[in-house]
Order: sequence, then C-alpha cells, then structure tokens
Amino acid sequence: MRILQVMAGAGHGGAETAYVDMCVALKQAGEDIVAVTRPNSTGRLERLRAAGITVHELPFGGMLDFSTTRRMKAIIRDFKPQIVQTWMSRASQKTPNWRQNKGAPPYLTVARLGNYYGMKYFRTTDYFTTITPMIREYLIRKGVAPDDVRHINNFAETEDGAQPLPRALPDDATLLLGLGRLHEAKAFDTLMRAIADMKDIHLWIAGEGPDRAVLESLRDELGLKDRVIFLGWRDDRAALLQTADICVFSSRFEPFGTVFVQAWAEGTPLVTTDADGPRQFVRDNEDGLVVPVDDVAALGAAIRRMADNPSLRARLAAAGRERYRAEFTKAGTVAAYLAFYREILVRQGL
Repeated sequence: MRILQVMAGAGHGGAETAYVDMCVALKQAGEDIVAVTRPNSTGRLERLRAAGITVHELPFGGMLDFSTTRRMKAIIRDFKPQIVQTWMSRASQKTPNWRQNKGAPPYLTVARLGNYYGMKYFRTTDYFTTITPMIREYLIRKGVAPDDVRHINNFAETEDGAQPLPRALPDDATLLLGLGRLHEAKAFDTLMRAIADMKDIHLWIAGEGPDRAVLESLRDELGLKDRVIFLGWRDDRAALLQTADICVFSSRFEPFGTVFVQAWAEGTPLVTTDADGPRQFVRDNEDGLVVPVDDVAALGAAIRRMADNPSLRARLAAAGRERYRAEFTKAGTVAAYLAFYREILVRQGL
C-alpha cells in the first residue's frame, strides 16, 4: 500500500517520536511509505531516511504560507498514495483532499488525533483515527460519523539490545525516571516537590522544552541539585527505563501519554496521575499506582509506597508487561492501521 505520512511537528515531543516510530514500523511491515515534515535538527529526518523512507521537507507555516499546500499537491501527484495520513492539526489543515488536487489519482485523507483539536482544521479530512476512546467520543459529539473514526492504540517502540546504564548512586537510593517535554503540562514541578523530603529518592528527567530554566531554578530552590538530574532529550528510552526503579508520569494534562506504555513494555513499575490518557488505561493497584493530578502529598505517598515495597513493584511491573503485550505492541498497532486503511478503501471503491 502506498501511504504518505504528514506531520508538521515541533522539535521534540511524544507525537513527533510516535510519528517516526509509525513511519518506520509501516516501512518494516513492507508498505511503501513517504514522509512529509518540517526541517528538523533533532535526528527525526536522519532516522526516517536511515529506514529507507523518502522525506520531503516543507515549511508548514501560518496563514500566509501558501507554498506548503501547493507543494503537497505536487508530492501527492508524484507519489500517487492511496492513503494520506496526517498528524495533528497543522498537517491536516495544509493537506488537500483528492477533490482539491486535480490530476491526482483518488486517495483518502486520514487524520490521526492525539488531542482534542478544533474541527476547523480538518475540513479536508475524510476519516479519523484516535489514540484514546475519549478522543473518539469527542469527534462523534462534534458530528463525525461513528464509522468514520477508529480508536487505535499507540504502540511502544523498544530498542533492540538495550541495557541498563551506570547509575553512580548510593546503594540505598531509589531512582525515579520522568520522561517528557519540559513544559507545565508534564508537572515536573509537582514531582520535584513530592520528593523534596525523601533523601533516598533520586530523579532523572529526560526531555527538553521551554520550561527548563524554570524547573532547574525550582530544583535548586528545593535543595535537590544533588538528587535531580536533567538529562536533555534522549533516544535511549528503553535503557533509561531499565535503569530506573520506578517510572513516574506526573502530567497535569495528557490526552494519551506514551510514557506509561513504554514503562509497561520495559517492565518498569509505574506511578501515574489520573490525567485523561492514563486514567483510560492504567488500573490502580493492578498495573500501576494512580494518584490525582497535582496532588503533591498523594504523589509522594505513592512513590514512598512503591520504593519501600519490592514485591509491589514486581507485581505491578509484571501486570504492566502483560497489558503491553496484549494491547500496545508494534505488530498489533500496525495491523490495526492497515486493516482500517483497507476497510475504508474498499468502502470508497478504491
């Protein structure tokens, strides 16, 4: 199947990582994949090209950027995709459907949504996929026909041959890992406050973003400079999770949150908040500990309980691993996407 994958995207982020993971996974499954995205200096383009994927770089600018849609039309006419999959709002807004692209063979536009976007960005979209049931329900409330939107889970990509990293910590230390953009939505400030008085708890935070200076200042103010390390943006997710004793997902706002799936995939015990995404999937005290958003005391208590109870960590990690195998593998997600693509192509007689 010829599939064009389109994302504008920021420099860093979970959706951006998922985009690359999906492009590579579809290519590995034997599909004919071409990618369109913004110029990027964080390795996204190199990873796509290393997988043998042709990459087109477009600006995806604002209202006065007319070149992106014009050039997208040309890319589509040249590649002749059956499916054009767009990611998030900007890519969907800039991507023409077949009726707008004279000279192109018929194709379907499918928008992949990982958040609650305004419908004005999806006027050229034929079908939708969502990464949570709640986002699917949101689209249906907005008038999308139920048969035109399919919920398909994200998968967790793991690195082959990953090994734990050196920790260089005291023998009695418990190492937490936080993964995500350094942004207020991720609530790393709440996480640092929750461990401020726990002298045996150390924290690694892997990510980059606009709030780095603010968070580093708070770390120093809380006296955590020796126990909290900002690692920057990292691509060795599996190794980091294997190194940590506990993965803490402290988000205030999270429509999905691939981090909890990555923790399950690597067998890392999970503490998470009840932000939208995790609360639809994580079962408290079964495959993770779930606490209210922005509750410093509850988050601290859950971390303390997990740190002091190796048998609890082992039980939750084993249950999380089974959830991953049942619901979030690469093979399962790729198969679900391809089945939906085939279904809608048949439905449209393409």
